[in-house]
Amino acid sequence: MIEFINQIDIEILLWLNGNHNLFWDAVMWFATGTFTWLPFYMILSFLLIWKYKRDAILMILLIALLITISDQLASGIFKPFFERLRPSHSPYLTGKLHLVNDYRGGKFGFISSHAANVFSLAFYLTLVAKEKLKWIPYVLIPWAIFVSLSRVYLGVHYPSDIIVPTILSIPIAWIVARIYKTYNPILIKKIA
Repeated sequence: MIEFINQIDIEILLWLNGNHNLFWDAVMWFATGTFTWLPFYMILSFLLIWKYKRDAILMILLIALLITISDQLASGIFKPFFERLRPSHSPYLTGKLHLVNDYRGGKFGFISSHAANVFSLAFYLTLVAKEKLKWIPYVLIPWAIFVSLSRVYLGVHYPSDIIVPTILSIPIAWIVARIYKTYNPILIKKIA
């Protein structure tokens, strides 16, 4: 079964990575960039503050906890435990991948920190902010899919590297959303 999953992983990776051109190289490179989404995050924070006023304080602070949990789960636990080479570091795939700007990422890739972080954020804000920002899931979930697929396109993750953190991000987002919903009314009363 594992061999079958690995084969599917490789076939999807090679198909997505193999359908490259200059336009998509630029788009996917942009999507995966560390500072690419900084203006987006700033606008999102502004909208949360505008719509939720003081309720946004804990909501935004918990995003730091959320990202820390998802990032540490990916980079601090999964990657060192499984030590699965990224496609870009796999001897089997040498010469078969199109690497944009010769980007290879770190040595190990299971699971994707990018996918863990963006999906955790998307699910968390869907749970806590969809009441006043109804469009949140329709923007953040496609955005998370886009960012995650950029990692496969660039040849630094297998599809399973993004599917697993997508699933794991659901309980992480739910737990952090429960913290927000439990403690936010208390925080607001203390500030007032």
